[in-house]
Amino acid sequence: MPGAVPDLTLRQLAYFVAVADHGSFAAAAAELFVSPSAVADSVSDLETALGAQLCIRRRAHGVTLTSAGTRAAEDAKRLLEQAREFQLSLVSEPGELVGPIAVGCYPTLAPSALPPLLDGFSRAHPRVELRVIEASQDVLCREVAAGALDLAFVFETLVTEVPVRRRLAALRAYALFAAHHPLATAPSVTLEQLTEEELILFDTPPSDTHMLSLFSARGLVPRIRHRTGSFEAARTLVGRGLGYGIFVHRPANTASLEGNPLVAVEIEPAVEPVGIDAICSARAAELPRVRALLDFAAGIPWGPAAPPPRQ
Repeated sequence: MPGAVPDLTLRQLAYFVAVADHGSFAAAAAELFVSPSAVADSVSDLETALGAQLCIRRRAHGVTLTSAGTRAAEDAKRLLEQAREFQLSLVSEPGELVGPIAVGCYPTLAPSALPPLLDGFSRAHPRVELRVIEASQDVLCREVAAGALDLAFVFETLVTEVPVRRRLAALRAYALFAAHHPLATAPSVTLEQLTEEELILFDTPPSDTHMLSLFSARGLVPRIRHRTGSFEAARTLVGRGLGYGIFVHRPANTASLEGNPLVAVEIEPAVEPVGIDAICSARAAELPRVRALLDFAAGIPWGPAAPPPRQ
């Protein structure tokens, strides 16, 4: 009847979600610090309340969700999230932001993003708990889509479909040389010139894909001397004069970790800028604290802006 109170509890939903996520009563119990029998009884009570079988028990093989269980798990996660937000709203002052935000960041963007977030944003909103992880772009996209991350800062390249996407900045690729390299004093360089030099490739998606696409778009093939998945290692090798690099992110520090001076030289004809985006789950984008973080991130200096192309 309308207005009737459902004969189920949030605890039952939480135990069932844990079973759905971990695939067994034992694993869910370990996560929740309760006994497996308590989890099994709670799920059975939930099935009775709903009048539907949610999972199939298989001895020594964990549990398998039924079609009804799969739908119920997704709905239960939303209900639990709404309950948490309801609880947070009751312990906050009007207009105060309270609660956790799970933030992901592509590694080369972390030096620009994390200091202002953990300093400026945290001081402005001390009751918002930031949990930050750094990961590759494919992992960040997957975790945002799954709801494990509320938002992530990524380069626009190779971003899979996400519910919410906001452009924060755009940076243009440039060539990086050791200060003693002959091309370091040039006003600009062409990709054709660079094919005569040896490249230190920052070999991490999507950076490597973007760099190589610059050459392939002009029918060129770079001479790759060394590949490294470390941004700073690539800059350090360039600083020793072992090759040049092509990067998008522009650190304010113009020296390598060894202290060797580095010189950024613009590429002409100018290549298309690469966007820095914030990607969000649809659920997270509705939270006031996440919207506030997005607005704050739009004001972050993501790196010295590239000069406009010369006429």
